[in-house]
Amino acid sequence: MTEPDPLLAALRAVALRAEAARRLTPPAGMAVLASIVEATVALFGAEAASIALYDATDDRLVFTVAAGEHGEEVVGLAIGPAEGVAGYVFSTGQPMALADVAGDARFGRTTAEQTGYVPRSLVAVPLVDDEGTIGVLEVLDKRGDAGFDLHDVELAGVFARQATIAIRATRIERDTAHLLRSVLTALVGDGANLPDGASGRDAAAAIDVEAVVREATADFDADDDGALWALADEIARLRAADPGQIDLVRELLAVLVRRAEHDRDLERSRAGRRVAPRSDAAR
Repeated sequence: MTEPDPLLAALRAVALRAEAARRLTPPAGMAVLASIVEATVALFGAEAASIALYDATDDRLVFTVAAGEHGEEVVGLAIGPAEGVAGYVFSTGQPMALADVAGDARFGRTTAEQTGYVPRSLVAVPLVDDEGTIGVLEVLDKRGDAGFDLHDVELAGVFARQATIAIRATRIERDTAHLLRSVLTALVGDGANLPDGASGRDAAAAIDVEAVVREATADFDADDDGALWALADEIARLRAADPGQIDLVRELLAVLVRRAEHDRDLERSRAGRRVAPRSDAAR
């Protein structure tokens, strides 16, 4: 019996993880971020809201999505990671609220003027994940005379956490695609012929990664782990459940895991006794 190709095994393992991420993470991408800033504008009654994400390659904060009457002009603008209020919040990881931006030295008026809108007040909160600060959410000018307060900072933090979850899921998808292409590059090699006539790194880059994942995971539900995938789907649906129900499910799963571990250890013990050699006295 021939040993399985380790590269094919690697491809299958990566595809398995991609499928797990697809089933267990909520939809991600710019559409989700756009909906978050739109909801922020609506809830705050603000003139604009935007999200700037850190681009490590260029060492810049790039305003990626925005909403509100005066929001769209900022999209695509890039600033230094310590520049302006957004840079200050990003570099320190500290949220802040300014009732009068004109009187604060950290406010970047020149940058604001590039967008055609200079706010009177703002709230800025960091987007933080397990690896550190990845961006900033800004909310500009409540409509009317009301200014921002501590409650607004806390509320903006809730939106920031939702944005961070969406960004993390997006990056999981992006990194998985990159990893798949790396494995495919190793698989096809420089001399391999592919349907489109390409080979090597160029061919791997042109491969439809989603199609590869679908093909590699097509038989998962038919495997022995099919029941496990069904459980993963059920867990994904629990996102909308009451927290108390989720705690109950977690406790039940913990009981099942302990029982499974006990049964496995018991089976191993029995198997060990079955194969143990007899002593001389027993012969």
